[in-house]
Amino acid sequence: MSRPPGRRRAAVRTAAAAAVVALAATAVLAPAAHAAPDPGSIVKVNQVAYVPGLPKQATIVSGSGSPIAWTLRNAAGSTVASGQTTVRGADSLSGDSVHIADFSGYDTVGTGYVLSAGGAQSYPFDISAAAVRKLRYDALAFFYHQRSGTPIEAQYVGNAYARPAGHLNVAPNRGDNNVPCRVSCGYTMDVRGGWYDAGDHGKYGVNTGIAAWQLINQYERTLHVAGADRAALADGTLAIPERGNGVPDILDEARWGVEFLMKMQIPTGRTDAGMVRHKVSDENWTALPTRPEQDAQPRVLAAPSTAATLNLAATAAQAARVWKTIDPTFADRALTAATRAYTAAKANPTRYADPNDTNGSGTYADNNVSDEFYWAAAELYATTGASNYRTDVTGSPHFRGTGFATHGFEWWWTAGLGDVTLAMVPNGLASSDVSATRNAIASYADQLLTQANRQGYPVATHSQPLFVWGSNGIVANAGNVLALAYDFTGQQKYRAGVYQTLDYLFGRNPYNQSYVAGYGERATRNVHHRFWANQVDASLPTAPAGSLAGGPNHELQDPYAQAQLAGCRPQKCYIDHIEAYSVNEVTINWNSALAWLANWAAEKAGDGPPATPDTTAPSTPGTPTASNVTSTGVTLTWPASTDAESGVTGYEVRRISGGTATVVASPGTASATLTGLSPATTYTFAVVAKNGAGLVSAQSPSVQVTTASGNPPGNAGCTVVYAANSWSNGFTANVTVTNTGSAAWTGWTVGFAFANGQTVGQAWSGIATQSGSQVTVRNESYNGAVAAGASVSFGFNGTHSGTNTNPTVFTVNGTTCA
Repeated sequence: MSRPPGRRRAAVRTAAAAAVVALAATAVLAPAAHAAPDPGSIVKVNQVAYVPGLPKQATIVSGSGSPIAWTLRNAAGSTVASGQTTVRGADSLSGDSVHIADFSGYDTVGTGYVLSAGGAQSYPFDISAAAVRKLRYDALAFFYHQRSGTPIEAQYVGNAYARPAGHLNVAPNRGDNNVPCRVSCGYTMDVRGGWYDAGDHGKYGVNTGIAAWQLINQYERTLHVAGADRAALADGTLAIPERGNGVPDILDEARWGVEFLMKMQIPTGRTDAGMVRHKVSDENWTALPTRPEQDAQPRVLAAPSTAATLNLAATAAQAARVWKTIDPTFADRALTAATRAYTAAKANPTRYADPNDTNGSGTYADNNVSDEFYWAAAELYATTGASNYRTDVTGSPHFRGTGFATHGFEWWWTAGLGDVTLAMVPNGLASSDVSATRNAIASYADQLLTQANRQGYPVATHSQPLFVWGSNGIVANAGNVLALAYDFTGQQKYRAGVYQTLDYLFGRNPYNQSYVAGYGERATRNVHHRFWANQVDASLPTAPAGSLAGGPNHELQDPYAQAQLAGCRPQKCYIDHIEAYSVNEVTINWNSALAWLANWAAEKAGDGPPATPDTTAPSTPGTPTASNVTSTGVTLTWPASTDAESGVTGYEVRRISGGTATVVASPGTASATLTGLSPATTYTFAVVAKNGAGLVSAQSPSVQVTTASGNPPGNAGCTVVYAANSWSNGFTANVTVTNTGSAAWTGWTVGFAFANGQTVGQAWSGIATQSGSQVTVRNESYNGAVAAGASVSFGFNGTHSGTNTNPTVFTVNGTTCA
C-alpha cells in the first residue's frame, strides 16, 4: 500500500507548515534547539490509577545488572509493600536500561500512593477504578467541544470552554451554509454541523466515519455482548443539550457525525450523485489562535472520493440498524443514504483523494479502498441481510478476519471494523465464518501482547514502524482489539492487556507523561488547537480533560518537533507544545478510540479482585536446548508452558551470573534467538513464563552455552575512536568502531572498562550494560552488519564523580582493537 500507516494525513501541512509556524511565532518564542523534554523521575508509573484486581507494574530506569529494592508507601507515608525489581536491560524503543517493579500483590483501594526505587520516587497515584469510570465520559465530552455550527454552552462545559457557534455564515465566517466546490461544480452545499476534525476547522469524511462508527459501536456492543453495561451509556449520562430526550446520549453525539456525512453526499441530479465530498475546509491555513467563529477564510468543498463515500455507506448502514427502534424515520433516511453511497462507490471505485490538496486542510489520501468496500458491505449485510451484500462480503479478500494480517483498524484501514460487526452482530453467515473472524481477532490480539511483552515500557501498537503520527490513537485502537478478544474468548490475558495500555497512556512511558489531558500529575496541556491555545494566549483554555494527544512520532513532521527532538528514540519523540502538531495535535478518531477503550475498561473494572481471580502461575517451562551457536549468538528453544485460566502471554529468557538473573529476551513463543554475545564465553540461561494475570512461573532448569571462539582468520581487526564531552558530574560519549578486518561482521559487541567509577546511563544506537567498571555495548537489531572497512557508531550519557578519564582498551567480539 502506498499510504502512510497510522499517520493522520499523508501530506498534512508540508506545503503550509512554514506559514502556520510563522503566524504562531508572533505569540510564542521557540526555545533553543535540542531542549529535549525532562524525562522526570526514573520511576515510571501509571500516575492516574491502577485498577484493583489487575497487574500493577512500573518501569524503573537503571543501568544496574542486579535487582534493586522498591518500596510502596501510602498517602500517610507508611510502607505497605516492598520487593526487588526484575532486571529487564536495554530497551531499544526508548534507549533506556530498565528494571520492572511488580506490586500486583498489593490491592488496597486508596489515593496518594508513591513507589520508590533507586533513590527516586514516582508521581503519586491511586489504586481505584474511579478515574477510568470518569474518563469514560470525559473522552466522549471531547465531541461536544468539537461540534461545528452550534454554540458550545457554559452550562455543559464551563465558562472557559464556552464559545459561539462557528461556521454559520455569521461574519467573519464564510460558511458552512452554502459552500462552493474548490474546483467549480456549479452548485453549493449546506454542510453545517458535524465535528471539527482536529486543531483546525476542517471536517473530513473518512475521519468522521470511523469516529461516528466507534461511538455507535460502543452502544451496539451493549446489545450483543453478555454483561455489557448499557445503563452507563443511557440518556442523561453526558453533559450535552440533548440529554433528557429519551435517546442514549452517546447516540445523540454520534448522530452529529452521521448527519454531517449525509449532508456531504452529492444530491440526485448532479454529477457524481450519491458520492460524498472528501472534506470541507478553509481555503488556506489559519493562524494560532483562531476560534471557530473568528475564522474569516473562505470555505471550500473537495472533490468526492470513494473512501469518503464508503465511510458514509458503512456508518449510515450501522446507524439504520441501531436507530431502527429509536427513530425509524432517521433510520430509513440513513439506510437510503447508505445504499445510494454504496452504489455510487461501486460505479466509481478508484476516485482517490488528491494527495497534494494541502492548502488549508489535510489530505487523508487513501489509494487502496478494498478495505472500505468490505467494511461497507459488512454493515449493509448486517443491517439488511441482502444477498448482494453477502456476496460482496464473502468474495472480499478480507473475509473471515484476514485483514488483521495487515493491520488492526485506523481511518485508512477499516476492514477490521467490518469484522467486528460480523463477529458481534447476529447475521446470516455460517457459524464457522463467525468463529473464524473471532479467532482472527484473538490471534491478532496475541501478536499485540507479544509485541508489548518485549518492551521496557509495554504497549501494543498496530503499526510498523511502531511510533508514527497519531501513535496514541494507534495504541488505543490496539487496546480495543485486546478488549474485543476478551469479549469473544473470556481470557484474562486480554483484559490485563487493556489496562496495561492505559498504564502507558497514563504515564508509564519514558517521559512520565500522561497523554490524556486532565489526568495525572504530568498531563498533556498544550495540544495543537486553535481554541485550546493557552500557550499562545493566556485568556484561552488548555486542552479539556479527556483529550488524547497524538503522541510520539519518530518521523517528526513539523519544524518545532524537528528542532527540539532531532535524534530522539521512537518512544521519546514527543513534546507538549502547541507548535508541535505532528506529535501533539488531537483528532476525533483518536478520541473515539480512547472513548471506546475507557468505556470498556470502566465496565470491566471493579474496586476489588475479580470474582474468580487467577492465582495459579503458568506451568514451568521445559529445559532450554541450544542450536545455531556462533561466536556472538545462539538460538534457544524449550517445551512450552501452559496456563488454563489466563493463558501464557510470553516468556523471559534470563542470563544467570553469580546468582543474578538478567532478562535478555522476552519472546511470545517458546523460542528466542540471542545476539551480541562474546566469543569463547560460557553463558547460563533459564526461562520463565508469564500469564495474563501477571503471574510468573517457576524458573526452568538452566542450560549452559559456550559460544564459538572469536572471529575467523581475516575477520579480526578493529579500531575505536572514543570522544567524550564532560560537564560537572556528567558526560556524553560518542564511539565510532571501524572493521579493519577483511570480512564483514554480522553482529558486534564492544567491551571496555572505566578507570574512575563512571556510570553509563541512556545509550543510543547500541544496547549498553555495565557490571562494575566493565561496560558492554551490543548492536541494535538494525546496525549489527558492518562490512569490512566500514564503521558503526553509538553513544551514551553517563555520570562521573569529578574525573572522567577515557577508556584506553577496547575489544570487539572478543578481539582487542588497535
